Amino acid sequence: MQKMKINNTGLIAGRWPLDPSLPSLVFIHGAAGSKQFWKEQVSGLSDCCNPIAVDLPGHGDDSGSGFDTVDAYADAVESFIEEAGIVTPVVCGLSMGGGIVQKLLLDGRLKYKAGIILNSGARLKVMPAIFELIQNNYSGYVSSLPAMGASDKCDPSKLAEVIADAEKSRPEITFSDFTACNIFDVTERLGDIKVPLLVLTAEEDKLSPVKYGRFIHERVTGSTFLTIPGAGHFSPVEKPDEVNEAIRAFVTSR
Repeated sequence: MQKMKINNTGLIAGRWPLDPSLPSLVFIHGAAGSKQFWKEQVSGLSDCCNPIAVDLPGHGDDSGSGFDTVDAYADAVESFIEEAGIVTPVVCGLSMGGGIVQKLLLDGRLKYKAGIILNSGARLKVMPAIFELIQNNYSGYVSSLPAMGASDKCDPSKLAEVIADAEKSRPEITFSDFTACNIFDVTERLGDIKVPLLVLTAEEDKLSPVKYGRFIHERVTGSTFLTIPGAGHFSPVEKPDEVNEAIRAFVTSR
């Protein structure tokens, strides 16, 4: 696994340069996250594709400013894909990253081979209490992540990277991320997604329940729907083998 930067975008890649004979898979993290969220996918899927996980603006190794709309983050991801010379990628995102995937498939100027949405929704309304916690007690917000984001059965040590990312995130960036989620809504446009789509949900997801993913699946013709048992919102970290198996089967069947 290689860690590098292209212009100002930090990334980790299963291989570089990319193997043109393999599909390229671009992973997009959620609010207050970083590329490191996907390290189990980047390392675990490098035998079947070119896995690449990126930092969104203002996150991880990117010292710039974040955005308060999903549209702006989608534009940044698309600019990275162009700059990196990635041809017809499969875009994969969790939560806010899943919203970014939907915007790319609906409004992107590039050609996408397929999309993967994990633990996300066509709307991403945020509880007011989360905004209050971020503003008034950021350490309390960070401390709440295991209970909010993971199954009760999850080994707490698996969440260390998630917690570290949230601790390093500037509170104003985290607030902007959730603002972007809160105003995101493509519920009336899902039928316009025409590329193959995998919708992955998690059985014990408290933040983006299974019904959110099922709603997308029912409105995107030909989409594939799967639920990861015994996992919460952070399923790629909690159950990496199961998530990787689902992604592998989908990507290699295109």
